[in-house]
Amino acid sequence: MDVIEVAPAVAPVVSSGRNTLDPPSTPTAPSKKPRTPLPKLQLFVVLYVQLAEPITCTVIYPFVNQLVREIGITGGDERKTGYYAGLIESLFYATEAVTVLQWGRASDVIGRKPIMLIGLFGLALSMLSFGVSTQFWMLVLSRCAEGALNGNVGVTKSVMAEITDESNMAQGFAFLPMIWSTGTIIGPLIGGVLAHPEQRWPQSFGRLAFFRKHAYFLPCLAAASFSISAFVLTLIFLREAKQSSSGVPIRSILIKRVVAPIINYGFLAFVDQSVMVLQPLMYSTSIDLGGLSLSTSMIGIIMCAWGIANGFIQIFAFPPLLRKLGPRKLYTLSFAFYLVALATFPLMSLLAKRSGSVDWKVWVVLVAQLIAYLVAYNAYGCIFICVNNGTPNREALGATNGLAQTTASTMRAIAPSASSSLFSLSLEHNLVGGTAVYWILCVVVVGGLVAGTQLPSQLLTQESAHDENS
Repeated sequence: MDVIEVAPAVAPVVSSGRNTLDPPSTPTAPSKKPRTPLPKLQLFVVLYVQLAEPITCTVIYPFVNQLVREIGITGGDERKTGYYAGLIESLFYATEAVTVLQWGRASDVIGRKPIMLIGLFGLALSMLSFGVSTQFWMLVLSRCAEGALNGNVGVTKSVMAEITDESNMAQGFAFLPMIWSTGTIIGPLIGGVLAHPEQRWPQSFGRLAFFRKHAYFLPCLAAASFSISAFVLTLIFLREAKQSSSGVPIRSILIKRVVAPIINYGFLAFVDQSVMVLQPLMYSTSIDLGGLSLSTSMIGIIMCAWGIANGFIQIFAFPPLLRKLGPRKLYTLSFAFYLVALATFPLMSLLAKRSGSVDWKVWVVLVAQLIAYLVAYNAYGCIFICVNNGTPNREALGATNGLAQTTASTMRAIAPSASSSLFSLSLEHNLVGGTAVYWILCVVVVGGLVAGTQLPSQLLTQESAHDENS
């Protein structure tokens, strides 16, 4: 079979003149239905808007630990870096978790486009504010503003469900993890390369007092430019597919086929965010403290290379794997690879301490970790599809994605502080040789694998969605 036929429980608003909640007049075998071409311009705009969040989120990762040390909040104690860096990273998702559900519900009432424009404008302003912050409290306020004003992470998934139908929904949603992966290429690359431009390009930026004072403004400006350009594209080209409505009560979406994927989304977001935070933190920490002593630019290059590879995996490997294994098997298999990714951290630390440097053995294990992380990332596509496939009706798309994103954002808010604090505690108290954080997270992964058994083995068909809603 060439395409996986995903019949959402929602009613896509393009490519068809009828509400797809109604059963087809002449039942047809799903494998024989022609695939509706994806609306290329609308798809491009939605994906470009989605790109703004991972760039804004990850651009600070290569330099946030160094920034925390430079502003003096740690008092010169390198072991405390994880506490403060984790707080900055967490605040984006903490404030997003508080507001994203309301942004999603608002998009159900007034439309997707106005909410998306507000979110992009807010991301750009708050990113620029972060770049000129010189004190810790300023960083905190800027990061909070980024999260509070960003409702697009859930709204774009609602738009994706509306511009696709049952024949091409899997292909459309397969792009979302790829876009996040692309953002994780661009964001760390920008952060790693453009931080401290006065040192990298002393003959140009080094002559400007502004960049000597605000050493991290340039990467923040570059990240904000994506949000600004996405704002322009959305304003001009995005068609509003959502008609105004009164919205739906939250209790109407609290059904198993929605709740089960959302719970798994929470586990996935927590574990993935923890790994994303621990990578640059462990890579940048000195070898004698359990890290690898890699430079900021090297960390950016590593994360960039992983992002490029992940983009290809999502485009070319995810759709056939989903067809072959189904959402539950693929999710469980992918999520289990986080165990491998986490277990390689203490192994790299041990090898680096023994050799006193990052030798070829450490690099082999690091590459193995990145490969395991590539496999694990397929879990995102499964969850995105399961959440939208389980939505009871079109009017609940914004609320469903908002609730899902609230759960994921809450976990992503907790994960950086939890993982980075556990990292620091493990080192300070030499818990399990300074590696306790990794084994604790492995236990969380096991819990997520148990939750994964509640996911549907097959996606809802058009007819079964109608039967459940009637």
